[in-house]
Amino acid sequence: MVERQEQAAPDAVLTRIGQSVLLHHAGDREEARGRFLDLWGEIGEDGDPLHRCTLAHYLADTQDDPEDELAWDLRALSAAEELRDERLAGAEGAPAVRTLYPSLHLNLAADYVKLGRAEAARVHLHRARGAAGALGDDRYGDGVRAAIHRLALRLGEGGPTGGRRSPPRQRPE
Repeated sequence: MVERQEQAAPDAVLTRIGQSVLLHHAGDREEARGRFLDLWGEIGEDGDPLHRCTLAHYLADTQDDPEDELAWDLRALSAAEELRDERLAGAEGAPAVRTLYPSLHLNLAADYVKLGRAEAARVHLHRARGAAGALGDDRYGDGVRAAIHRLALRLGEGGPTGGRRSPPRQRPE
C-alpha cells in the first residue's frame, strides 16, 4: 500500500524541473538556467537517472555555447541509458524509456549541426529516425517526427524517398 502511494505521489524534482521549463518557455532563460543548475547541484552526477536525463535534456536548451549544449545533451543520453523500462512503466501514464530516445538523438544531431560536424549529426539523426517508431500518434510524437524531417532536409537527406518517413499528416483541428 505504501509503495502504491509513493508511486502516485508527484515527483517533487520533476515538478521543479517543469516549473523551470515554464520559466524558460516564458522567455526567462537566465533564471531557468540558474534554477536548473541549482537542481543539478542537488541531485548530482549520481542522482536518479530519470531526474538527470530530464534535467540535462532541458538544461541543454538554456546554453549559449553550442559545446555546452552538446555536453548537457550527452549527459541526458547517458542518464537515459541507465534507465529501465520497468522504472517508468510502473507509473500510470509514464512513457517507456524508448520514447525518450527520438528527442535525445534529435537534440544531439542538432547540436552537431551547430558545431559543423555533419557526419556526427547524420549518425544521431539516423538514430532518432530509428527510434521514432516508439513515439505515440499524438501531438508530441508528431512534433518530434516533424523536427526529425526538418533536420533531415537541412542535412540534405531528403524527405519521404529512400525509405525515410514522411512528415506527420495534418489533422483537422
